Amino acid sequence: MDADVTDPAVLRLASPVSPSDGPRLCAELTRLAAAGATEIVCDVSALDIPQLSAVDALSRLRLTARRTGCHLRLRHPTPQLRALLRLTGLAEPLGLGEAP
Repeated sequence: MDADVTDPAVLRLASPVSPSDGPRLCAELTRLAAAGATEIVCDVSALDIPQLSAVDALSRLRLTARRTGCHLRLRHPTPQLRALLRLTGLAEPLGLGEAP
């Protein structure tokens, strides 16, 4: 069964994120955008202990989403990931803003 066009496509980050995961995830996002996705949800719930390699992958995904005309949204970021993204200046570009 095909997904409804209005449903966002989902990418899941598994822990730990290795440096080689960024290009693979960006290729997947590009593939989803080419298939017509306009919103990509990145499920980061598995990143209970975030690492800089995850921040690198997320920043690459953000740039790739922007280049392909997609909106990237994070799903279920932990407080630790939110704090790390705030520290690196990526919380706002990734749509997290201030912590709830």
